[in-house]
Amino acid sequence: MRRPSAALTMVLLLVLAPALILLPAAPPAQALENGLARTPPMGWNDWNAFGCDVTEQLVKETADSLASSGLRDAGYQYVNIDDCWMSSARNSAGQLVPDPVKFPDGISGTASYVHGKGLKLGIYESAGTATCQGYPGSLGHEQTDANSFAAWGVDYLKYDNCNHQNVPDRQRYTAMRDALANTGRPIAYSLCNWGLADVWTWGAGVGNSWRTTDDINVNFSTVVSIYKANVRLAPYAEPGAWNDPDMLEVGNGMSFTEDRSHFSLWSEMAAPLIAGNDMRRASAATLSLYGDKDVIAADQDPLGKQGTEVSSSGGLHVLAKPLAGGDVSVVLFNENASAATITTSATAVGLPAASSYRLDNLWSHAVSSTGGTISAGVPAHGSVMYRVSVGSGTSVGTTHPLVGASSNRCLDAYDNRTAPGTKIEIWDCGGGANQAVTVTVTGELRLYGGTQCLDAYNSGTAAGTKVQLYTCNGGANQKWSLNPDGTVTGTQSGLCLDVTGGDQAAGNVNGTALELWTCNGGANQQWRLS
Repeated sequence: MRRPSAALTMVLLLVLAPALILLPAAPPAQALENGLARTPPMGWNDWNAFGCDVTEQLVKETADSLASSGLRDAGYQYVNIDDCWMSSARNSAGQLVPDPVKFPDGISGTASYVHGKGLKLGIYESAGTATCQGYPGSLGHEQTDANSFAAWGVDYLKYDNCNHQNVPDRQRYTAMRDALANTGRPIAYSLCNWGLADVWTWGAGVGNSWRTTDDINVNFSTVVSIYKANVRLAPYAEPGAWNDPDMLEVGNGMSFTEDRSHFSLWSEMAAPLIAGNDMRRASAATLSLYGDKDVIAADQDPLGKQGTEVSSSGGLHVLAKPLAGGDVSVVLFNENASAATITTSATAVGLPAASSYRLDNLWSHAVSSTGGTISAGVPAHGSVMYRVSVGSGTSVGTTHPLVGASSNRCLDAYDNRTAPGTKIEIWDCGGGANQAVTVTVTGELRLYGGTQCLDAYNSGTAAGTKVQLYTCNGGANQKWSLNPDGTVTGTQSGLCLDVTGGDQAAGNVNGTALELWTCNGGANQQWRLS
């Protein structure tokens, strides 16, 4: 929630960061045993994209979108209403009153609709005399309000910190914890006290998550600052109790590369994944980030460990997150404005000594092996994320659809044709042989069971060269690299496989041709094996 003094954001981060370096190694407080949030909560909240413009219609349409897009089935279960949902005064019984214009069916009617979609409803209040936008707060009304939330069918409470009258944080948040418990309804409890009062040292006994910093906004430098503050708090996270670096800004205006780093870092830190965009109008590129099940699995891993920094020098970060079963999730993150190679080792990230390790790229879904070195070229503001295990594996010799992030459509040979010169395009994935890409040891991308190759027309090396189907002949213009950052580059040209005009929504329709283009980090140059 945006509170009145936005200038406090940088002050808090500057004050907090040095202190966090000296955090004691004390164990976290005993976790709240309400049986909820055994993995980090996932869902959506209206504030980042809509502020006070929340309505019943928006909430219902978002529930529809979560269900139809597949995100509900990927784990996003909470549809959370933020500030400004209520009337400006309590009723004669001292109860909160939903704004009858914004919520004509009340919160209970909205909850019923959301539940009917197989989702859960969240609500907002403040642990003060008023919310951050001046509506009635819950300080002194905890049990009355908790009873209302339970009666309405609420499943999640975000509890803010405005207008707190200098009543100690722990006292105010514990009062609502007890009030929620008294209702008998399971309600996940999110503490939003902006990282004050060393909340990470006592939050686990009070709530299911606690904000560790001030508010996020659509700014990459703020994302990085919040990451640096939150990553040091790993000892305090555990199943049922999570450090919360605030809601996700994915899809709200940063670049695709920055959005992917944001999502990677939050997942590596076992943070709640609460989307903050307009989900009704989310692009295929944005949905490809929110919906990557391999990355979500790292966040939701049942071991419940938050990732920690293995190394951090010159803006190049290596994070490692132990996973159930012994694997490790590894993020190579480059906060700098220019590309860099980031290197670590399997033993440095916590794996036992072995002769070989398997690297599963969680964004591109390509598989490779290493003798122990983990290294990748990482674009500016970018990240590469692996699941690393003892063993070996490779995508070479395997056959998959190749799916574009900007369209969620497959690389496709036009009209199932096999003649040399056939256009290579994107099309709805259908499982045909004209969409089945086989990766060869020599770097070819073959279709139709290996008889025809992806080919740069006339061995062209200039931006705009069309990509076609052609008889495999071993030429340099038929050699491709599946890169750790999700791009596919022509070995001869060094240019990226690009959906023509796919940086615009109109460029991602069925039949759009592929070409070579200067690599630029766009979603229309990002590919994954499906």
